[in-house]
Amino acid sequence: MAKVSKNARVAQRSANAGSGRDFVKVVKSVKDPKTGKYTYKELMIHKDKVKEFFEKK
Repeated sequence: MAKVSKNARVAQRSANAGSGRDFVKVVKSVKDPKTGKYTYKELMIHKDKVKEFFEKK
């Protein structure tokens, strides 16, 4: 079996750029105004939209 050069591995990483590594799991706690209990909202979103997710109510 032949060895894979370091440069070939770098090229492979750039080929996988659109893969699922651009997405992250975020968890936000939401307080119920009636009971005061907390629930948790979990989503998988793109890493560029994380700040927008936490800013909206």
